[in-house]
Amino acid sequence: MALENRGIPSVFIASDEFVEAARAQSAALGFHPAAVFVPHPIQDRTDEEMGKLAENSFADIIRAISAV
Repeated sequence: MALENRGIPSVFIASDEFVEAARAQSAALGFHPAAVFVPHPIQDRTDEEMGKLAENSFADIIRAISAV
């Protein structure tokens, strides 16, 4: 939200476990950011797994930031 308020297009990325929490927070703040949700969990993934997750999500991230 701080980036968007400064005119910097942004997108947040979170695991799909947090879709409902993100919606609730967006509604509470009256701010609806571009978002990409990736498969949960991410905390215990290896560097290789995180790289693959990023590769698999790249197109969605580009689409989300392009729509801002």
